[in-house]
Amino acid sequence: MLYKTLADLVLLAHVSFVAFVVIGGAAVLRWPRLAWVHLPAVIWAVLIEYAGWICPLTPLENALWQACGEAAYAGGFIDHYLALVLYPAGLTRGVQAVLGSLVLLLNMLAYWQLARQRRGPRT
Repeated sequence: MLYKTLADLVLLAHVSFVAFVVIGGAAVLRWPRLAWVHLPAVIWAVLIEYAGWICPLTPLENALWQACGEAAYAGGFIDHYLALVLYPAGLTRGVQAVLGSLVLLLNMLAYWQLARQRRGPRT
């Protein structure tokens, strides 16, 4: 029971991290100091997508699932949870690069807007 709870908590942390990376730029517009946490998270997530790395939370989650007697999943977190919803045919390296680029672009737009706000109105 403890391992299942821990696996669920890691999964929740994983989902929260992905959500924070994707929509955190909007939160930074409201709370600019959040950028000190958000920017490193975006950089890490984009590096994982571009390099094809596996997030360290994935093996931890798999180990916890196995410890509670359930099957671990193959591949990465996006392959297992998000790709099934977004890309039923499977996640390719090209799609990963596109996802990484979309996250990067979305966040660049948010930070560009933040920079404009901080500069103030043009006269």
